Amino acid sequence: MKVLSVASEIYPLIKTGGLADVVGALPLALTGFGVETRTIIPGYPAVMKAIDAAEPCLEIPNLLGEPAKIFAAHHAGLDLLVVDAPAYFNRFGNPYNASTGEGYSDNWRRFAAFSKAAAMVAEGVLGDWAPDVVHVHDWQAAMVPIYMRFSDVPEKPSVLTIHNIAFQGQFDPTIFPYLQLPAHAMAVDGVEYYGAVGFLKGGLQSAWAVTTVSPTYAEEIQTPQYGMGLEGLISVRSDTVSGIVNGIDTDVWDPETDDTIVKPYNVSKLRQRAKNRDIVGERFGLDNDDAPIFCVVSRLTWQKGMDLLAEAIDELVALGGKLAVLGTGEHHLEQAFLDAVRRHPGRVGVIIGYDEKLSHMLQAGADAIVIPSRFEPCGLTQLYGLRYGCVPVVARTGGLADTVIDANPAALSANAATGIVFAPVETGTLIRAIRRTIRLYSEKKVWSQIQKQGMKSDVSWDASAALYFDLYSKLKPMAT
Repeated sequence: MKVLSVASEIYPLIKTGGLADVVGALPLALTGFGVETRTIIPGYPAVMKAIDAAEPCLEIPNLLGEPAKIFAAHHAGLDLLVVDAPAYFNRFGNPYNASTGEGYSDNWRRFAAFSKAAAMVAEGVLGDWAPDVVHVHDWQAAMVPIYMRFSDVPEKPSVLTIHNIAFQGQFDPTIFPYLQLPAHAMAVDGVEYYGAVGFLKGGLQSAWAVTTVSPTYAEEIQTPQYGMGLEGLISVRSDTVSGIVNGIDTDVWDPETDDTIVKPYNVSKLRQRAKNRDIVGERFGLDNDDAPIFCVVSRLTWQKGMDLLAEAIDELVALGGKLAVLGTGEHHLEQAFLDAVRRHPGRVGVIIGYDEKLSHMLQAGADAIVIPSRFEPCGLTQLYGLRYGCVPVVARTGGLADTVIDANPAALSANAATGIVFAPVETGTLIRAIRRTIRLYSEKKVWSQIQKQGMKSDVSWDASAALYFDLYSKLKPMAT
């Protein structure tokens, strides 16, 4: 089976979040099912530098008004197709935002052009290769099903994966004439969305199947609380909507072979985590004692519930815990955590920014990772925590609810517990979860049991890849 994956970023070439990890890992996991995946991505400067020796396989004189080329390349085990359109993508830094932090004013044209090029590939413009199924990710690629649907070429089966429905790609209706779509596409069953042009909305309307990155999130986005205005359309299409939990790269995230941590270990040698714990304490200026270290590796934002944690810090310290925070985000939240360091020297440590190696060290050395997200489509840090014996303390939402088993009495007696889960997402319930975590930590045998059960969890891509393969296999015979 041949699959064209369409995404605006891919690890290890260009990454702003978990989307890149998924797009980079899933094709490799699918090879075991005989799936040949080619991933088409924009030709950002970092991407073009990485494929410097590649030759163009197609020239497009007019891609929504600008010349473009498509390059075929192989990088890090991935088969790539790169849309080189300098007018759209030759911009350094963040692929979506200008240096001001605002989205580029022509993002609509950039990603419509990208989607148009991907649709051309899906329709067989390369000649020697065409996919059986097209898999697109998020709003930046969501126009691909629209372009295929309104083309004269027979439409290929398509899957749209929503990684975060908060980002929808909504634009002023005046852009529509420049999208090279027929007039009737600007309608309720096309891209029209309350008078605007909606890229994600159009994709949801046109894709043959829709997936999200966890079963719970697939249910949540059919409600007003989580659907961000699209819950009605998703509910109407509920028979085509499913949730498939992301996996992680268990070669990169393996405490036994991880060369970014000081002391490798495995589930049979948990005591060796102690050296990593010491290093975490040193890096974050924490007192050297046996008090449990809670960690945060996150964007410091409202969505991630970081305001709730900031409100809970004083109680966390009073209960006997320590906190190590690695992240960046909203200025007032950064300041709130830095203020906590001044109030609680030796008990709270904060590093504003992101450091991949340090994120591994936190998972390998901290005792628990706190993830109080208000909504979380899937989440990856809790999966890293499970893998590394850093017990997740999570809100019961989205993928967090699907991947962490609460340490309630029944789960503990069945040796099934892998973390601490709380709801609703409020400061008070978070504090109660912290109190419960500290109590469980004091019972060393119980705590070790929770750690070991989490480390034995299957957080690889194997099961998820099988579900995607099943979905592709169902769609392929539907093509005309």
